[in-house]
Amino acid sequence: MQAKAHEVPVPPVLQDLRAGTAKLHVSLEKKLPFFSDRFDTNAFQRLMQAYYGFYLPLENALLDAAVTPADFDLASRLKAPTLREDLLTMGLSAEDIEGLPICQSLPVISDRPTCLGVLYVLEGATLGGQILRREMASRLELNADNGAAFLDIYGAETGRRWRNFIDYLSSRPLDTVERKAVVMTARATFSCFERWLESREVLI
Repeated sequence: MQAKAHEVPVPPVLQDLRAGTAKLHVSLEKKLPFFSDRFDTNAFQRLMQAYYGFYLPLENALLDAAVTPADFDLASRLKAPTLREDLLTMGLSAEDIEGLPICQSLPVISDRPTCLGVLYVLEGATLGGQILRREMASRLELNADNGAAFLDIYGAETGRRWRNFIDYLSSRPLDTVERKAVVMTARATFSCFERWLESREVLI
């Protein structure tokens, strides 16, 4: 008789996040144009400008809120600086980037649970970036050297850093109300991002 594989229990907060954001995640993925036949380098640049317009103010909000747990290294996980370098590599000037539209409708970050909800979405996006990285390299010959470093921001460390984040999130002492706040903020982050990309007319 075969022994059953050891099952690792899924922490309650992660169960809640997966259930609470699944539909929003799928909805956004369907609208992203990366796999569209009409998606070209110009469309990629426009999309990355829109990403920058969301990531920059959201990450600044995380920094300004000053509610990130002291034992979490937020600085090493910021994505906007890499997006900015990608835009410079693609030919935008510093002045061009300074003049890009910036999202004003962001999820509220007021405490540790809301901070964790935002981080769950931002960190989870790095996993999907690996699929997009391969697609953009194959179809548009874009890579980390010519404007697509954002899609491979953690490189070979992507999987490990995601697991580390999940381990960190799962180890936080969150009660039922706090877990709900994490999920609601993650949902708000997805919704704000989708609305922003729609307003920039870069979605399918």
